[in-house]
Amino acid sequence: MKNYTWHKQSIVPDLKVIECPVYDPIKDFHRDPTGVYVLVRCDIENSTIEVAICDKKHTIINAFRGHKAQDLYCTIFEYEKKHKLKWFSRKDHAAYLGKELRKAEFGLLGKGTYVQE
Repeated sequence: MKNYTWHKQSIVPDLKVIECPVYDPIKDFHRDPTGVYVLVRCDIENSTIEVAICDKKHTIINAFRGHKAQDLYCTIFEYEKKHKLKWFSRKDHAAYLGKELRKAEFGLLGKGTYVQE
């Protein structure tokens, strides 16, 4: 592929670069089949990020608190695995959690106000 390089990696001769369409958060949104969703907020006073795991009845079933995005998502996914739960059956649902946690982390660092999408 013409002028397509990475750091040190070799590239297969028939590499396909796929152009991604723009994601529409309304039209393209799909709820996780489990019905579980997350709420994310910043506690500025205590410099923490909080994540509430909610069921399809809108009841908070677990809550997690931490200082960094990675600490939270690793703990949440490990908890889910340890207790044989199925909170994140869709990869885009897990990716959304990571994106929101990173935004919240920036909010704690004073690099903007955090508002969950």
